Amino acid sequence: MSDSVKQSHCDEWFAGRRVTVMGLGQWGGGLGVAQWLLARGARVHITDLASEKTLSKSLEPMAPAIAEGTVTLRLGGHELSDFVQSDLVVANAAVPRPWENPFLAAAREAGVAITTEIRLAVERLATRRVIAITGSAGKSTTTAMTLCALAGSGREVRFGGNIGGSLLTAPVGSAQEWTVLELSSAQLWWLSKAGGGVGWSATIAVLTNLAANHIDWHGSLCHYIGSKAQIRADQRDGDAFLCAFARENPAQSARFASESASGAWWLGASDPAVPSVSEIELSIPGAHQRRNAQLALAITATCAQFDGDPENSQGARAALATFAGLDHRLQSIGSVDGVRCYNDSKATTPEATLLALESFDDLARVHLIAGGFDKKVDLSAIRDLAPRLAGLYAIGETARAIAPAPPAMRCDSLTDAVSQAFSRAKSGDILLLSPACASWDQFTNYEARGNLFVQRVREHAALSRC
Repeated sequence: MSDSVKQSHCDEWFAGRRVTVMGLGQWGGGLGVAQWLLARGARVHITDLASEKTLSKSLEPMAPAIAEGTVTLRLGGHELSDFVQSDLVVANAAVPRPWENPFLAAAREAGVAITTEIRLAVERLATRRVIAITGSAGKSTTTAMTLCALAGSGREVRFGGNIGGSLLTAPVGSAQEWTVLELSSAQLWWLSKAGGGVGWSATIAVLTNLAANHIDWHGSLCHYIGSKAQIRADQRDGDAFLCAFARENPAQSARFASESASGAWWLGASDPAVPSVSEIELSIPGAHQRRNAQLALAITATCAQFDGDPENSQGARAALATFAGLDHRLQSIGSVDGVRCYNDSKATTPEATLLALESFDDLARVHLIAGGFDKKVDLSAIRDLAPRLAGLYAIGETARAIAPAPPAMRCDSLTDAVSQAFSRAKSGDILLLSPACASWDQFTNYEARGNLFVQRVREHAALSRC
């Protein structure tokens, strides 16, 4: 990565320009880029397929600008004129298969430049102290653990990317500050030359693992794997790449190498094998969480080498020992009549769900709620768990694939699944929401799904006390 990435537009260029923001979303990236554009004098037009009611929380901070007319809205659908009569389009990275999207195609044909929030953000990183983390599972927790470990080691740190918010509006610290980015496969595609970027990779790049995911966005597993490759594709001499995927899952590594047009690009990495997973103490369950922590400690050590400072592994490990985990990621929400309940709504792939299940000693005591939006991935590994579990309760579009026949059960809704599970669970059992699927068939996002699960569990706890 160069010390500064060529900017497609300098900050002064935006004054007075009409910029279309395609997809405000509810994660903060769209809001962040809209506010950043406003601060530079742009006339911002927001268009989103969602309704004003759905986006009310994201729109609220911009109410004064909307009233003044410096922000205009087209919600509930898109119009071609918004894309061809604009000076710039800022597309939400979540828009699937953007290379064939008719609105973005119309903008290209009209000569209108297209960018994204993440590309604008990395173009303005005037530092080499940047860490980028990606993977099919564990990237959010590894990012959060890295923030925790770096702070515990005495370093300044900030974060951005897929974990939420916008780096464009994040305050900048001293020249010694490290920036940690969680990057999705879609964001990495937009940063690549294939996606229209100049090609960007961080000084310290990290891959947690690879599994079939987001095939609906990419169109193929090959495209997904190739997009992930951008995490290290444009690194330069002296940069670092950390990954234990080939060691931890050699069979998957070999299979994905055969599916990848870019080969096994994850090989040749620095392997974060020290300290060993068994030596790491955490307050959250699961060997996979200790593997995430192992990566975070390796990242922290690499930062120390880059800075030429002592590693302070003791401070980093002490901080990780207190790490309480992230909401919706194997989040403990207490016990109801002796049944321990966990919200793992962020597990949107079969591999993530299987990792969650590894945290528990006896699968025969686990009641698993799984299912949701169909991302066109193989769910047979979840389906085949049914005879080994205390109960498998399938919801959403993929319910039939996960529960084609007993002993698995197809449920009308998440609420129904929680009720069915509690009706069968005994003291000492575990109730786990770990869907292995995205949430978009029934929920706005995985957070809404997890929040409803927590709400229903707590309602059941209240009833059990009556």
